[in-house]
Amino acid sequence: MSVGRIIETPDCVEEGATWLAESCPRMAYAMEQTGPLPLRRRPDGFAQLLSAIVSQQVSVASANAIWNRLKDAKLTGPRKIMWATDDDLRAVGLSRQKIRYARALAEARIDYKALRDVSNDDVVAILTEVSGIGVWTAEIYAMFSLGRADVIAPGDLALQEAARILYDLPDRPTDKQLRQMAEAWSPWRSVAARVLWAYYRVAKEREGIR
Repeated sequence: MSVGRIIETPDCVEEGATWLAESCPRMAYAMEQTGPLPLRRRPDGFAQLLSAIVSQQVSVASANAIWNRLKDAKLTGPRKIMWATDDDLRAVGLSRQKIRYARALAEARIDYKALRDVSNDDVVAILTEVSGIGVWTAEIYAMFSLGRADVIAPGDLALQEAARILYDLPDRPTDKQLRQMAEAWSPWRSVAARVLWAYYRVAKEREGIR
């Protein structure tokens, strides 16, 4: 099955943004407010997913501190995680639950290169088999580590809130409702997500954080 377009450069993002602006006046309005959209490409592989596990339910500052300690201790590869003791992993700041998730990821032996060539649905299905990786994390990985152009993460609260404001909805759309809305943004749903994240920051600054 085709993996579809891959976002590799800022020009790819610009192409998607132009398509969205021509297809939807509200997307065009949002982009007038936000200016150019970020590329947001990341590497793929074990370390990116381990970093996502580290970031769960902690502040950005805490996640960065723990990640830096993991890097300093050279504990960012699957073998190193499997060989490390629980005490080693606790010492760098991982909770008991995150130690379990990190080991599950290491033991899953995911073929990260093969993920580049499977469908978006298969990427999500393979990654969510691992304890500690949910649909949101898998979709974010597909968007930014694999560069998939037509993926959105509708469980993301910022995307839901941005869609509510931009489309003047009475309530924040649910995961299911936003997934349905996003069908209109295909084949550039990942760029639509970039628009909504950028617009969220603009809209919240305008409203004031309460």
